[in-house]
Amino acid sequence: MIDTLSKYIPEEAVKLVHEILINHPIDIKIVNRRTTKHGDFKKLKNGSLQITLNKDLNKYQFLLTLIHEIAHLVTYKHYKRTKPHGYEWKQNFQYLMLPFLQPTIFPNNVLPVLANYLKNPKASTSSDVNLTYALKQYDEMSGKNFIFELQHGSIFTFNNKSYKKGNIRRTRFECVELSSNKTYLFNQNAEVIILK
Repeated sequence: MIDTLSKYIPEEAVKLVHEILINHPIDIKIVNRRTTKHGDFKKLKNGSLQITLNKDLNKYQFLLTLIHEIAHLVTYKHYKRTKPHGYEWKQNFQYLMLPFLQPTIFPNNVLPVLANYLKNPKASTSSDVNLTYALKQYDEMSGKNFIFELQHGSIFTFNNKSYKKGNIRRTRFECVELSSNKTYLFNQNAEVIILK
């Protein structure tokens, strides 16, 4: 398994990941892109445990997602039933991530925002706009922008519909869908295609 994973993570992280997987073996599947999640941990109907990871993630996002899901495994093994992203998971995730917080593994622009995120990690790395933006710099060019990068009044497409960017409401942007004139709320780091 580590031979397969080594193609997706930073080279300097391979040994550390291998050590974790020796202590916490699990079936890991690399799957096509899912728009709703980067990865997941689940118990299958036959009772076995599995992690799935999207294969289109850049190596830093892939590593972060892998450790996120392994933290679910460790939490499950110790507690069986807890909140999915509760205190126990947070502690395990922080503990597992600590050895990876080094400039030989993560770039200098990612390290400080990643360290800040790990003070109180959320269910999704996407909920941290700064971390999402820092990690996005290492994606292959997609032709997309984060909605927070667009100017007020910009026209963009999202899921084959056109919208006009409006005001921010706490953490989300109000955007009007042009064909229906309905207002929708967009997360700040939603990826969209600018039209004008």
